Amino acid sequence: MMIDFHRSWESDYKKLRPAQQERFREQLKLFMHNPHHPLVNNHALHGTRNGFRSINVGGDLRAVFREADDSYIFYRVGTHHQLYGK
Repeated sequence: MMIDFHRSWESDYKKLRPAQQERFREQLKLFMHNPHHPLVNNHALHGTRNGFRSINVGGDLRAVFREADDSYIFYRVGTHHQLYGK
């Protein structure tokens, strides 16, 4: 499995508190072991984000990515409201 991060990801990630960054790293390890583990809640997005997927990082924090073959590209990370406006 290959993981990559889009440049938009880097900007979002830098804005997270250190504890949130650590939580993402922990969830990423779990995701890499099993992308569909129940604790990551990997699910498809709809509407304008059709083709993207999201995982729960912790609390209200989400990470948005795309899957291509055996690689995953993470695009955004933030709260539900920051990412979806709801």
